[in-house]
Amino acid sequence: MPLEAGLLEILACPACHSPLDDRSAADSPELVCTGMDCRLAYPVRDGIPVLLVDEARRPA
Repeated sequence: MPLEAGLLEILACPACHSPLDDRSAADSPELVCTGMDCRLAYPVRDGIPVLLVDEARRPA
């Protein structure tokens, strides 16, 4: 279930403050930081983004 567009406009990566790319329609929903140096992927659980750096997945 994709997140609301209005919500995505105000959300930012807590680590670098870059915008987030919505990939919540995938099998493992997540929001991915668009910052070139950061690229953390934050999980979306039950339609709620978990924007905690400790919960984020590092890029491969």
